[in-house]
Amino acid sequence: MMQDFEFRFEEGFEISPRFRRTLEERVARLERDAEWDEARAANLVAADHIRRQMRLVAAERAEALRMRIFLDRARTRSESTVGSEQ
Repeated sequence: MMQDFEFRFEEGFEISPRFRRTLEERVARLERDAEWDEARAANLVAADHIRRQMRLVAAERAEALRMRIFLDRARTRSESTVGSEQ
């Protein structure tokens, strides 16, 4: 079963340059937000608030990593191919 899953990613897929830029910007924003949110946790007093804040940080970092993996596996179509499809 895992082999089928791995094979699908090896086939690869293409995304537009604009979509790639959008995802790269989102990854950067998630990473900045995670750093900011982690720094804010130092100002919190209640253990429950700290725990929730750190869960937020973990979720932001996990989403950024998921998007980075997606981008690593995707090929970007050339600009000339994108324009000719419309």
